[in-house]
Amino acid sequence: MSKVTPALVKELRDRTGLGMMECKKALTEAGADIDLAIENLRKSSGLKAAKKAGRTAAEGKILVVIQPGVAVAVEVNSETDFAAGDANFIGFADKVVEKLAATKETDVAKLMAGDLEDAREALVQKIGENITVRRPSIVEAETVGAYVHSNGKIACIVALKGGDEELAKDIAMHVTASNPRVVRGEDMPEEVLEKEKEIIRAQPDMAGKPSEIVEKMIGGRISKFLKENSLLDQPFVKNPEQTVGQLAKAGGAEVISFLRLEVGEGIEVEKVDFAAEVAAQLKG
Repeated sequence: MSKVTPALVKELRDRTGLGMMECKKALTEAGADIDLAIENLRKSSGLKAAKKAGRTAAEGKILVVIQPGVAVAVEVNSETDFAAGDANFIGFADKVVEKLAATKETDVAKLMAGDLEDAREALVQKIGENITVRRPSIVEAETVGAYVHSNGKIACIVALKGGDEELAKDIAMHVTASNPRVVRGEDMPEEVLEKEKEIIRAQPDMAGKPSEIVEKMIGGRISKFLKENSLLDQPFVKNPEQTVGQLAKAGGAEVISFLRLEVGEGIEVEKVDFAAEVAAQLKG
């Protein structure tokens, strides 16, 4: 069984907002598996959600280029935020997205072949950090618009049928802020719904109730879950009196899809205990 460390307890506190002892107990019961601890806490305490793990916070930028009827996006990563702000890094990232816009090549190896790979290797030597390129993406539609937030840390492209680029940009801005899972409730994957039902069913206020009451309560909470996580049902960030679906309809548009990219998603960054590392070196 893995050890419950203070760092794990702190991460769980940061992600849930719960007390230290509650977090420590949850981690102990989950064998130091932080994701399992969060799931168990959602079942036992009705915890609504938890923030993403800090380990996915790799650095870099997401770049987007809009052309008539098509938008492209790519993520260029560095090891530190300092390097991501370097003029040489930004110049390299610009070249990557320019080539993607010109070639529409989404295979990273093919996109980087030749001059770009040479430029990447030279940049690595110059700034002393590893530089990687990933997730080159293309979105094609009658109308496309994009929004890039927080100095390139989050970006979204929205595809519309009808409407105009400004409307698509407004909806993309909403997506960067609200992070919906799907466009419509019916798009939610069945496995996600089943997992949510399992969590709701295990919550304390379900205990002892007749099965028909439990199912009715689950139905109500799933309906709320879908509204909260479906783009068209969310209150528009610029005007909470209007849903995104109503905004699109008023603009003569239908939302086809969205692509939201956040720097570092899915990248596991090794956590280094520098004090322990220095102590080990001194001892060695």
